[in-house]
Amino acid sequence: MRILLQFPEGLKQEALKHAKKLESEGNEVIISASPTFGACDLAIDEAKKVGAEKLVHFGHSEFHHVDFNVEYVPYLIDAPLDVLPESLRQLEGMRKICLLTTVQHLHQLDAIRRFYEESGREVVLNRPNGFAKANGQILGCDDGNVMVIDRSVDAFVYFGGGIFHPLGALLQTTKPFLAVDPFQRRVWRMDEMRETYRKRSRGKILSSLKSRNFGILVSTKNGQYNMNLARILKKRIESAGITAAILISNTLDFESINNMLEFDAFVNTACPRIAIDDTDRLRKPLLSANELMEVLKLIKEGQKPRMNGGL
Repeated sequence: MRILLQFPEGLKQEALKHAKKLESEGNEVIISASPTFGACDLAIDEAKKVGAEKLVHFGHSEFHHVDFNVEYVPYLIDAPLDVLPESLRQLEGMRKICLLTTVQHLHQLDAIRRFYEESGREVVLNRPNGFAKANGQILGCDDGNVMVIDRSVDAFVYFGGGIFHPLGALLQTTKPFLAVDPFQRRVWRMDEMRETYRKRSRGKILSSLKSRNFGILVSTKNGQYNMNLARILKKRIESAGITAAILISNTLDFESINNMLEFDAFVNTACPRIAIDDTDRLRKPLLSANELMEVLKLIKEGQKPRMNGGL
């Protein structure tokens, strides 16, 4: 069988090992050298181009169904749990918590849950309602039903490394949000970041109120392509008497986009995190669809943005 292997950046150093193992089993193996941002970014076009019969995607679980033979190999990490006791001090007085983690630690979720239950706390898990597949799992672009859970819990606890995955959930919630990082052996409250990102969002909206030309960004990646939304937004913009154009690419090259000087602002329809994480990479405002709708509403009403608005 001819197989194409695909690895995220953090696992590319293991590509040769896996390729040689599959070759020893009689397969022809080719390794994708392209970057990948998750299971929303499968190298299907590359697989078809080289005539591969299967794509093996490492590091992530299934995102959504695609019309190709894809094998997902999640990367499981047995992270140390001895940092958990430190979190109890910061959860003092909080009896009901929602526990969140990534696919890398889902196999540890039962043990983490037992720890908090043995401390006398009630633990709930978020339920997936989009691309995540398991209770308690979050993706950078899918926080499950955390917004609903926010009403009934005292705090959220994220177990895992970095802030990329929990940031999306943080911005959808209002309760204390604790990050337990077993790799840095750090426990800290992320709450203050909410206002930072809300101020950034308000700033983008303010900066876009006088824009006369909007570029709507569309990605051709298998899990990010949303031409229908782009067409809807284009019509909304044009109905306000403003010019809009749809800009399409596979991987958004911000340096190239910066060269499109005719546009006053851009609207993202690809990975929702782009409008949150990559705003500093463009010289012009980069809006989410919701932020665009707020801009159009304010232009119509001749008002300024609400100062308590979210993302």
